[in-house]
Amino acid sequence: MWLERTEGAVGLGFQKVDGPKTTKNRVHFDIGTSDIRRVKHQVESLGGQRVEGFEDGGFLVLADPEGNEFCLVPMTQITLDDQGRTDYLEGLQI
Repeated sequence: MWLERTEGAVGLGFQKVDGPKTTKNRVHFDIGTSDIRRVKHQVESLGGQRVEGFEDGGFLVLADPEGNEFCLVPMTQITLDDQGRTDYLEGLQI
């Protein structure tokens, strides 16, 4: 299942595989989008879910159905404070 795939752009797909995830992810994606709320709902409709515990950092962390984590971030540049926190989710009612 593809989140989005357009000509000239990188797409991201989820592929079901046999067997559960057995080790920690070695790669963590940050996926840029111009509509974080819409993509979050699309991920959830495909079986993904929000990962709790990252609210203080200001990041929207999601996981695919197998538990592989990734962040949704705005297409614009985000700013981080001295502790590595951001505020791009403020006002989005996610």
